[in-house]
Amino acid sequence: MQMFDLTGRVAIVTGGNGGIGLGIAEGLMACGASVLLAGRNAAKGAAAAAGLGPRAAFAVADVADRQACGQLVADAVARFGRLDILVNNAGTSVRKPPEDFTEAEWHTVLDTNLTGAFLLAQAAYPQFVRAGRGKIINVASMNALLGAPHNVPYAASKGGMAAMTRGLATAWAGANIQVNAILPGWIETEMSAGARAHVAGLAESVVARTPAGRWGQPRDLAGLAVFLSAPASDWITGTSIPADGGYSIRA
Repeated sequence: MQMFDLTGRVAIVTGGNGGIGLGIAEGLMACGASVLLAGRNAAKGAAAAAGLGPRAAFAVADVADRQACGQLVADAVARFGRLDILVNNAGTSVRKPPEDFTEAEWHTVLDTNLTGAFLLAQAAYPQFVRAGRGKIINVASMNALLGAPHNVPYAASKGGMAAMTRGLATAWAGANIQVNAILPGWIETEMSAGARAHVAGLAESVVARTPAGRWGQPRDLAGLAVFLSAPASDWITGTSIPADGGYSIRA
């Protein structure tokens, strides 16, 4: 058995047209997988898939919609013949003091980040059962563990993802489906660029606190995603693994 060989495996990566999702997709493809990227920006997604080569494709999908999730899984099977890996990476955030959030803003964040991940897991489950195995990677955040004053709905959604990971792992272990979460720290993406613009001195404070001495890059998540997608992690399920350059352990 090749512990990290993903040849012949098929993955869906939501939010895969940029940032962390694209970094993960690149890692999976480097180890042999075919990948269906999913997102709401068709032009950006098509360009990302073209850049990855013939084993990549893109589908427009709003993960907060149950029908769209089912169609995304069907698209992956129609295009590549099977589904083995689901990376729930799609996410959004609204930054403001918690007392100023509207109910609609709360639901926008929770529906995309948490409900969408659950709906896609449900949609993928029959394909995993049919294949006799499956891997789900939920891209949560260190905000699942750490407090911050201006992104409470985002933190709630990511904490919910970590709890959902444990629940799905226990429910589906008997079907040979492993469910794990990645907890990224501060990664340079379009979303974190908004945070840097909103919080004065954030870029410098992250570097100062992080033992690695830098912000993370999307490619820094690729190796962990490959591990959690590959046979090497078949005995690991229900875990949430930090990937933050040591930010969370700094005293």
